[in-house]
Amino acid sequence: MSLPKITCLPSVRLLNSIQHHQLLLPSITPPTVPRRAGKPLLEHMLEQNRVIWEFRGPESLDQWTVSSDREIGGQSEAHLKLGKNMNTCFLYGTLSSTPPRDGETRYSGYCTMRSKQSLVSFDRKKHNDLSSFNTLHLRVRGDGRPWMVNIATETYFSHQKDDIYNYFLYTRGGPYWQDVKIPFSKFFLTNRGRIQDDQHPLWLDKVNTIGFTLGDKADGPFQLEIDFVAVCKDYAHTEEFAYEVYKRNPDI
Repeated sequence: MSLPKITCLPSVRLLNSIQHHQLLLPSITPPTVPRRAGKPLLEHMLEQNRVIWEFRGPESLDQWTVSSDREIGGQSEAHLKLGKNMNTCFLYGTLSSTPPRDGETRYSGYCTMRSKQSLVSFDRKKHNDLSSFNTLHLRVRGDGRPWMVNIATETYFSHQKDDIYNYFLYTRGGPYWQDVKIPFSKFFLTNRGRIQDDQHPLWLDKVNTIGFTLGDKADGPFQLEIDFVAVCKDYAHTEEFAYEVYKRNPDI
């Protein structure tokens, strides 16, 4: 079986053919970036994601505080340091559910990492306005323990100073990072660890602090590595609030 003969064009004829086809092609202008709401699309997309806290040096740890049940006489320990690559936060320690021997405390065993309240001049509180976003975005690497994410907002009455919004963070363990996205509509209101009957959505325009609490009653060592804490806008999530809201009867 003979192969078909392939004819080769001389180099001069090949060059003339390419130039002829280039003249026939219409001129192509570079694509322009579409605009939305008066802003370029790229800038609009970047506005849908914001990093609130990240760990890129020893000074970033000064924005956080660590506490445990040792403050009430417990035996748990918690420590905070930078990761091996100096670009992450490493929270580690030992959890102990043994209550203190004071004759009053019945339960113990918690460790907490919480961001410090930002202040401006004259010691006024600086709030984080997250009303343009609807989802909390975390990049973490844990040891399989369940954590609680805590968000504290500004309150108007003194008896509400212990009100905190909470939701669960389930780490899978292992060497791989996991990106966790929690809608703000999933956070429920608690006071001193007790879920409140009168629930209402999280006030995103006056967010003060965010924290992580471990209290799963599993005594032993723990560790949680955090890359960043961010917020984003998920247009696919349209839920306003995930829980039943009670309406008071004015006649009662």
